[in-house]
Amino acid sequence: MAKPNYLLSLLQNKCPRCRKGKLFAGRTSWKLSKNLKMHRNCPVCRQPTEIEVGFYYGTGYVSYALTVALSVASFVAWYILIGMSVDDSRFFYWLGFNALLLIVLQPYLMRLSRTIWLSFFVRYNPRWKEDPLNPEHLERSIPDQMEVVEKRP
Repeated sequence: MAKPNYLLSLLQNKCPRCRKGKLFAGRTSWKLSKNLKMHRNCPVCRQPTEIEVGFYYGTGYVSYALTVALSVASFVAWYILIGMSVDDSRFFYWLGFNALLLIVLQPYLMRLSRTIWLSFFVRYNPRWKEDPLNPEHLERSIPDQMEVVEKRP
């Protein structure tokens, strides 16, 4: 069986362990009230999606890097296709275009940053079927703290 593509699995928000299960409960990122609702475990391989309490605070760094990369890419594309000049307002048009682009893509970028962050800590396991997860062997899982989070309404 061929190894699932890492980049494609990231862009599709798939589990980093099996690269098959969907991480998010909602099908689309455009329902903002349910945008970041994740499955507790991967529906395919049972990998926990929240490894420890406050695990996803680090996604701010990933989201920032994605935003900067997207802004640089849109600037380069604008410069090549339209050009920049000090004689007119093309730079300000690019600023408006870039702001609109980032606002429209923000729900997807939030999901993508969570997927990338989780993939930093969970490695792909091609034999995940033969190697079931043992909760006692999860390095960063803190069950006592997880129960406190679960009991909140």
